[in-house]
Amino acid sequence: MSSPPTTPAPASAPAPAASPDASDIAAAALRRQQQTPQISTAAQLAKEHDARQEFRRLIDPGIMRPNTKEAAIESLKILKTLGENILRDPQNPKFLQFKPTNSTIKRVLMERPGALEYAIRLGFRPEVDNFQPYYGFNPRKIGDLRTGVSIINEVLDLDNQKQQRTTVTKQQEKAAKDAAKQQVKLAFMDDRQSVDQRVAKERFARDRGDVAFPPPPAAQAPVRKMPGQGQSLSGNLVPPTGDMEEDDDSAESDI
Repeated sequence: MSSPPTTPAPASAPAPAASPDASDIAAAALRRQQQTPQISTAAQLAKEHDARQEFRRLIDPGIMRPNTKEAAIESLKILKTLGENILRDPQNPKFLQFKPTNSTIKRVLMERPGALEYAIRLGFRPEVDNFQPYYGFNPRKIGDLRTGVSIINEVLDLDNQKQQRTTVTKQQEKAAKDAAKQQVKLAFMDDRQSVDQRVAKERFARDRGDVAFPPPPAAQAPVRKMPGQGQSLSGNLVPPTGDMEEDDDSAESDI
C-alpha cells in the first residue's frame, strides 16, 4: 500500500524591509547629489540666486537688526556648526536634530529673533518624539543647507576682515600716539640736558674766576634848563624857566 503524497510546506513570506531612518535618507541624498553631474541651467541659476538672496535677508535684517552684533554673530556660529556637522557626517543621527530645551539652543536660537527662522530655512522642522519636542533635519533640504551655510560663512568672513582692519587701525593709532609722546619726552630730556650743561659750565667758570662782570653804569650829569624864553618849531613861545636866574641869585648871595 502506497503512502499518500506529501504536500509541500508553503514558502515563508519574506520579512518586511526595515524602513530607512532619517540618517540613511540624508546620507543617500548627499551621495546622490555628489554623484549626479551638476548641469546648471538658467532657471537653476536663477533659483540658486534667489535662495542666496533670501538667506542674506534672513541674516540682515532678519538676525542682525533685532539683536546686538555680538548676539547675532554668536547665533550665526551655532547655525554654522549645526549645518557643517550634517554636511561633514550626514549618517550621524545626533547631528540631524537639536532639542529646543537645550540651554545653549534655547538661548542662542529660540530666544533670539530671526535665528530659529534661519534654522527652519536650512531644513530643520519641528517634530515630537515621546512627547519630547525637537527639530529634525529634512534630508531633501540638503541643497538649501549647503547654500545657507555658505552664506553664513560669507557673512562671518566679512565680519572677521572688518574686525582685523579695525584692530590694525587701532594699533596704528596707538603706535602714532606713543611715538609722539616719546618725541616730546626726548625733546624735554634734551632741553633739560642742555640747561644742566650750561649751568655746569657757568659754575665751573665762576669757580675759576673766569666770569667777567659787567662794568657799573656811568654817572649821568644833571640836566640843566636854559634860561629865557624860546620858541618851539610850531611857532609857540615857551615861557622862561628861571632856573638860570635862581642860579645867578644863589651865586650873588654866595658873594
